Amino acid sequence: MLASGFNHMLSVFSFKNFNGKSLTQCYATRYYCFAPLVLLLLFSCVFSGGVCGGSTTASVPLGFVLHAYDRDKYWLSENGAFTFGFLEIAGDEFVVGIKYNLGDRSVNLPVWTVGAGLRVAANASFSLAMDGRFVLMKNPSGIILWSSNTSNLDVQKATLLNNGNLVLLSGKDEVLWESFSSPTNTLLPGQTLRYPQSLRALSTRSISSYYSLVISPVGELELVWEHNVTYWRSRFSSKEARFESSGFFALYDDRHRTVWSVSPIDYEDTSVSLRHLRIDRDGNLRIYSWDDKSHTWKGVWQAVQDQCNVFGSCGLFSVCGYNSSGPVCECLSPDPSDMGVSNAADSGCRRLVDLSNCKMHSSMFTMKQTVLYGLYPSHDNGMFLSEPACREYCSNDTTCIAATSMNDGSGLCTIKRTSFLSGFKTPYIHAVSFLKVCSVPQAAATEGNNKGHGNRGSDSFSGLSVGRPSMRTLIGAIALIALLTVSVILSIQVLLFWLLYRRRNLKARARIPFGKDTRMNPHYSILIRLSYEEIKEVTNDFAVPLGTSAFKGVLPNKAPVVVKRIKGVAVSEKEFRIAIATLNGTHHRNLASVKGFCYEPANKLLVYEYVPNGSLDEWILGTKEDQSGYVWQKKLEIVLGVARAIAYLHTECQKCITHGSLKLENILLDENMVAKVTNFGVEDLVMKQTAAAAAAAASASESPSERDIFMLGLVFLQIVTQKREVVGENVQQVLERANQQKLGSSSDSLQGGIERITRISFWCMQDQPFLRPSIGEVVKVLEGTLSVDRPPSCSARTYNGVMIDTTEEIESEC
Repeated sequence: MLASGFNHMLSVFSFKNFNGKSLTQCYATRYYCFAPLVLLLLFSCVFSGGVCGGSTTASVPLGFVLHAYDRDKYWLSENGAFTFGFLEIAGDEFVVGIKYNLGDRSVNLPVWTVGAGLRVAANASFSLAMDGRFVLMKNPSGIILWSSNTSNLDVQKATLLNNGNLVLLSGKDEVLWESFSSPTNTLLPGQTLRYPQSLRALSTRSISSYYSLVISPVGELELVWEHNVTYWRSRFSSKEARFESSGFFALYDDRHRTVWSVSPIDYEDTSVSLRHLRIDRDGNLRIYSWDDKSHTWKGVWQAVQDQCNVFGSCGLFSVCGYNSSGPVCECLSPDPSDMGVSNAADSGCRRLVDLSNCKMHSSMFTMKQTVLYGLYPSHDNGMFLSEPACREYCSNDTTCIAATSMNDGSGLCTIKRTSFLSGFKTPYIHAVSFLKVCSVPQAAATEGNNKGHGNRGSDSFSGLSVGRPSMRTLIGAIALIALLTVSVILSIQVLLFWLLYRRRNLKARARIPFGKDTRMNPHYSILIRLSYEEIKEVTNDFAVPLGTSAFKGVLPNKAPVVVKRIKGVAVSEKEFRIAIATLNGTHHRNLASVKGFCYEPANKLLVYEYVPNGSLDEWILGTKEDQSGYVWQKKLEIVLGVARAIAYLHTECQKCITHGSLKLENILLDENMVAKVTNFGVEDLVMKQTAAAAAAAASASESPSERDIFMLGLVFLQIVTQKREVVGENVQQVLERANQQKLGSSSDSLQGGIERITRISFWCMQDQPFLRPSIGEVVKVLEGTLSVDRPPSCSARTYNGVMIDTTEEIESEC
């Protein structure tokens, strides 16, 4: 066995001996070629899967292997500046990637990771397979977690270059694959960024990062939050962005001319040997230079000069401010016990108080020189009102959580209808924000007591002497009492008249929702009740059908809506209104919001927001000819958005809401191709119509939430395969078909994303409900923060959401 392995090594390498003969010839004629033999034995240490002396040379051959449990073994670039291997991030979790080799562990920053930071356990291995692929594998099951897809390209070796670029080379030293083509969070000197490439900040804890540096289709550099909020851009179109060793970062057009550029404060400083550009966890883009004297990385340029201008930089329930040390995060809550200050973005602030649980009426807490904005959703409704009118509008609007009035002359008032808030404050900003909070009766009592103390401190009361009153004084007192009595009676009468008038107006507004506010404000979002005649007026007598029992309509404020008829509902009006109020209380960027309802004995309808790009089945089943990387990237974003919407309904609402009818037709696409799930919770409403139906649901083999997970997996598989009928599909078939559809030329992160979606879909579609993952685990797998194993059953056994009874085992490989 040793001899055969040695002969194989001789067939791969042809070192020349001192007599001019190859080592193969030397071995065959029994020459004693001592020096080449020593070199060959040293290289065979690397070839057999080990690493000699703790590190390897810059190049390794086919068959090279690294193991996660060998933490001290790594691969070193020729100049010693970079290492490649397993990087420990937390406990027994690792990533595979390239980092600096500068001595102190704190400065050895990672610059590239496999699979965009794919986390693996201690039993993983990374190898350069004999077919020319980089392979990240989970042992001992042999599951391939990531590969470079470079088989059959005549790869002969891999090299870690002195600039930190990991490349696969042919026998003629041609570059067949490079890590520079799939950046993670860092650009090294000489590295470029082209559409649709991006840099994504490292994740915090187990949550995927929300911050990215993207290059738009027209070539603009943009710092974005959650794909829909841009808080910095270069505002110049280009073909590519490139980072130079001098620290020069620029955009270039088709003729390689510079159209935009920035340079650090130490630009062209020859004493600086290492630089890199990185998007940090706080969402800012910075250039760093290595200071050899202090042995530290120094920031020499950043895109957003004011850190508080980074969207959501302090996270939920907090605002970004300043003290003598720089930016700090303060809790948004007006509770004095909750006003902690932290230099970290996650200050540990508590959630805002649920206004529906207030025992007293709500009041408005004023924050001067403060701007608030919503994170989920990240868009606010704007109107032009004065500061008092802005405060009053939010106070009277039951859906308003907070408002910001700009005092810069614009008169802009932004209304926030989500409790997921953040913001910033500075002495130089002309703005006032109002936060709706529960009224505190103790504060009123204290104020009253203070007033009482003030009165007792005076020497007289109402001008009366302390001594015995005179006749004139007595008559004046009687007249004053009579006047006060008449005033009180008149005040009571006026108050009763005003209450009756207001009650009558409120009843009228409840029956006729198209009032002044609705006509003036297209973003009016309070839940409205319509009669059946009003529904017919809104939909033009149901003239434009959008699907089964769904019709397009337009409210008087020009806002388009979708009206859906609910059949088979026999619940009381009280139960119906409670259920609709629960659905209206959901706020998520991937959910189509409920706007109103109609309840009459013979007609029950729901009014949803209108989503312009139609349902997902029309797009998925209509893009068979175009399978570009852009289409696949949109698929990944849609799948993650749908999973986050279901996770919000299951785990983040005050009461768990199950969808009950999840399918392609119930997933809509807005103008930005963002997925919005609709018709959620309606199935629960229908199931309440009879006690027999409720008993049948309780005795079913799976719960409604487990059924949602099953249907989620089916929808994922239909999205990836672009087929409605997925019976008999398996993981291997799906991935091979994806590679044939031009996916093989896409980025490694896109490849890994498709594989994660495919595997988790089969996990969700397991026959036994207890084998299916939780919705939280599904989201983490799709975000790439949780690895997924091969499912025990790899073939789809459903058709249009109906389980198929299979008695024969389906033979397939995942």
